[in-house]
This record gives sequence, C-alpha cells and structure tokens, in this order.
Amino acid sequence: MNTTTTPSQSVYPVTPDQGAAKEAILTVIVDNEPGVLSRVVGLFSARGYNIESLTVAEVDVEKHRSRITIVTSGTEQKIEQIKAQLGRLVPVRRVADVTKESDALTRELALVKISATGDHRVEAMRVAEIFRARPLDTTHTSFIFEVTGARDKINAFLDLLRPLGLTEVSRTGVLSIRRGAETD
Repeated sequence: MNTTTTPSQSVYPVTPDQGAAKEAILTVIVDNEPGVLSRVVGLFSARGYNIESLTVAEVDVEKHRSRITIVTSGTEQKIEQIKAQLGRLVPVRRVADVTKESDALTRELALVKISATGDHRVEAMRVAEIFRARPLDTTHTSFIFEVTGARDKINAFLDLLRPLGLTEVSRTGVLSIRRGAETD
C-alpha cells in the first residue's frame, strides 16, 4: 500500500463520490490568549490537513481578539468538517469561509529580491512597473520590491522575475476583509 502524498494533499484519500478538492480561505476570530494558535494548528495536524498559508494578528486590542486566516484545500465535505471543528474550540468566536463570501477582498504582500545587472536589471524594473511593485531598496546589483495584490498577481510577478535574477521571496500569506459596513 502506497501511503505517500503530495505536500498539498490530506493523508485521508478523497473518494470520487466526495467531489473534487478545492481551495478554501477560512477566517477564524479567536480570543488572543496563549496556546490558541497551537490548538487551531493542532486540529489541522491531527487530521492530516495541509495549511498552505497562515496569518495571525491581533485585530481588537480592547477585546483581546485575533484574526487567523488559513488557506487550505479539501472537498466541500472536508471544509465543512474543518469549519465545524474549529467552531467547537473554546477560544474561537467566529469561523467564516471567505471563498463563499461575495463581498470579501483578499490580498497578499510579498517582498521580492532580484540580483541583476544590465538588460535583466532594466527588464526587472519594467516588470515591476507593470505590476505596480514598489522598489524598497536598490543597489548596483540588486533590488527589493514590495508587491501587493491577489495571489495570482503575485505568482505571475514572481514567474516573470525568475529568469531575470529572482533570489529571495518573503510573503505574508492571504489576508481578507469584508466590503461595506459589515464587520467580522
């Protein structure tokens, strides 16, 4: 029996009747207290689910609440199961599936280092301008750009810069917020 999986797959196999796996962006509002992140991540680990992206920050200082944004993938049934299990954790106040909310904005930030000279340097600057990436640091042989946007935009930016001397990338992971006056 072969038990190897690719990094983005659950160790629990998907049967044809469960449907295709899809990406889900979940936001979890939690009480900001020691051990909360460990419990949330432990829930994923114990069930063999992969976390593709994870961001955490305090969002309400007075109420001591934090927002955890998790990008994962699975069948519709598995995503619903994850949401239900997250909702049962004691410090969790709210769980939302951002991928199902039509009024949600999602963005990511990346810092990108390029080492290039000559034509590659000029082309890297052109690509950065097209993607509205801001140069944060410039030397005679390198640039560091800041780029924000949807993950697809950042991935496309990185794909174009790879042959031009891309040497290092640091990404925030996905962030999300709802449009309009409603709050989480």
